[in-house]
Amino acid sequence: MAHKTFISYKYSESQTLRDNIINKLGDDATYYRGETSDSPDLSDFKTETIKKKLTDMMYDTSVTIVILSPNMRESKWIDWEIEYSLKDITRKDRTSHNNGVVAVIMKVDGSYSWFKKSGVNCHRTGIVKYEMDKICKIISANHFNSNPPKWHCNTCKTYDWLNGSYITFVEEDDFLEEPLKYIDNAYDKSENDGKGYKLNKER
Repeated sequence: MAHKTFISYKYSESQTLRDNIINKLGDDATYYRGETSDSPDLSDFKTETIKKKLTDMMYDTSVTIVILSPNMRESKWIDWEIEYSLKDITRKDRTSHNNGVVAVIMKVDGSYSWFKKSGVNCHRTGIVKYEMDKICKIISANHFNSNPPKWHCNTCKTYDWLNGSYITFVEEDDFLEEPLKYIDNAYDKSENDGKGYKLNKER
């Protein structure tokens, strides 16, 4: 089933990946509600005007795709867009509930090492660690937040990769291979207002 989506990203470094995601959505791109390469430049607009345009795009969406990129914390809008996505918003007597959110890790110079680091668990097998200080706090606060925890391994307390977090981190290549898989997963988590996850809805 297609879901109305919005993409949150830092324009100066992620617009190509945004376009690739829209292209990979194929026919389901008709449900996309965010900016495209043909959208007008909003950078010179007043803050309240930009907020109005963004909320008009985001209000009736059900899944937000956020692109994780090296300088995303410099963006004035990504953390605000994720906060908006996670809140119940009422307009004209109609309330939209929290979106599902999936985070796509951008590949930089052919690698994800700017954000992903290798580690070892209690079984001496490889695990992945993330450089959380490089992404917006509201995103990191909603990763590894299943409640009760959904473990991949109960012994070493390793979270389940796909369902242990409300906001799952997916590599660009994997997401582009099966975008609907991860969009559907994010949507499913949003049902019942994110029950099963300890949501942090504040920046």
